[in-house]
Order: sequence, then structure tokens, then C-alpha cells
Amino acid sequence: MDKLLPTLGILAVVVIVLALAVVGWRRRVRRDSGAGGGYSTPGTLSAPTAEAEALYVATTKAGQHLERLALPGLAYRGKATVAVRPEGVGIAVTGESPVFIPAAVVTGAGLASVAIDRAVERDGLLRLGWTTSGGTAADTYFRVVDPAGRAQVAAAIEQIVPNDKEV
Repeated sequence: MDKLLPTLGILAVVVIVLALAVVGWRRRVRRDSGAGGGYSTPGTLSAPTAEAEALYVATTKAGQHLERLALPGLAYRGKATVAVRPEGVGIAVTGESPVFIPAAVVTGAGLASVAIDRAVERDGLLRLGWTTSGGTAADTYFRVVDPAGRAQVAAAIEQIVPNDKEV
């Protein structure tokens, strides 16, 4: 009986913290629903010019690497495949719906060292700049472990950026 009350107290605190986390995440998803997300995949796609296995880190508001966007298909961190084609960039995060980003809305690619809660060595993250279907400027971050693969994907993305946009 001496241990029952402290155990119930700790259990209550854990349940409250988990409930608050769920409520907070649902609010974020609701808040970001206006941002849209990816686009529908075209019926026919060319062969990938670059493809890499990566760790999907996060999607944030452009230029605000600590402000996460909870977009459909890009809400949770996980293993991913990034495929760059002349038509755009395909992102398939394990356990999520695939996301397609047309070349017309890609604003650039670059290297970064920090996003949300992930800090890595200098230029250890690949940043993909794009505009969501709701018109929100976004940056999506990947951790491509192989430096050659990271450089290849970044170069392929820069090749599909429309000429009227800055890289």
C-alpha cells in the first residue's frame, strides 16, 4: 500500500503528458491543413535522374528551420526514398503516403546543418525548397548518409528548378 499511491501519481502524470502531446499534435495538424501538401503524381513519369535512400527529417516553413509543418505524407520522421525526375521530386517515407513535388514549384536545393531537433555535421542535411499545394513556402530536410548521393540528389534538384527561380 505504501507504493500504490506514488505509483498511481506517476502513472497519472504520464497519462496527462501523453494526452497533452496528442492534443498538441492534433492542433498542429489542424493548423497546417490550410498549407495543403504535395501534389498528385502525373500519370507517366520519366526514369529518375537521381535517387537515394535517406532519413526524412522534417518539413518546415521556408527559412524557419524550427517551425515544423505537419503535411500529409510528410508528418513523421522516417526512412525515405527520394527520387528526382525531370517532372519533379518524389518522396516516399516508410508508413506514409508518397508525396510528389512538381518541378514548377521547386524553389531550390541546398545543404544545411540543423532542422527542428536534428543537428548534424556541417552540410549533413539536404534541403529541398518548394511551395505546397496551399501556397506555403516550405523546406524539406533529408539526411542522406552517403555524401556522393547527397551531392548527386542536390545537383539533380538544381537541374529541375525553373529558370525564373533562384537556387
